[in-house]
Amino acid sequence: MATGGGKKGGCVTDDDAVLIERARSDPEAFGDLYERYVTRIYSYVYHRTGNAAEAEDLTERVFLQALTHLPNYQYRGLPFSVWLFRIAHNLVANWYRDRGRARTVSLDGVAAAAEENDSLERVENAALVRKVVARLSQDRQQLLLLKFGQELSHAEIGQIMGRTEGAVKALLHRTLKALKEELKDMDADGEPTKKAS
Repeated sequence: MATGGGKKGGCVTDDDAVLIERARSDPEAFGDLYERYVTRIYSYVYHRTGNAAEAEDLTERVFLQALTHLPNYQYRGLPFSVWLFRIAHNLVANWYRDRGRARTVSLDGVAAAAEENDSLERVENAALVRKVVARLSQDRQQLLLLKFGQELSHAEIGQIMGRTEGAVKALLHRTLKALKEELKDMDADGEPTKKAS
């Protein structure tokens, strides 16, 4: 699979707009958009599935759907990448539903990013963070992955998760507060320090 970068956050860049218009009339020009965003989309899908082969397959399906539906793409104030992440989100959800599996998220990137976050700066052990994050609901795990792993804005995350920007902010605040409290009450092995009476 080819890899590429892509600008994080912001709006549809002038360069994206040019590429989108070119790709609408010339499907081969879509390759530039693919190169720009494939690494970020693959990373997101891999972290959601935990399986490299499935992530490659689903990533290719994201870009195939994007190419197929590109004539209908409309700029709505959010980056082109958000549209791609939304397609990826839907394909991963369908993948889980079709397989009847409980969702698991690879937390390596989330734990590392969360560890660097100011609100979690006292956390010294990434393994402990992974253990605590793994106990969160799938929505909260996905939120942390999009915020700290993909560095998306609240508005972008809201678009992907089907929530308002305010709901994303509130959920992130509650999630980080709960993580901080739980981490404060854990020993180095991830066991609660307070005993139930």
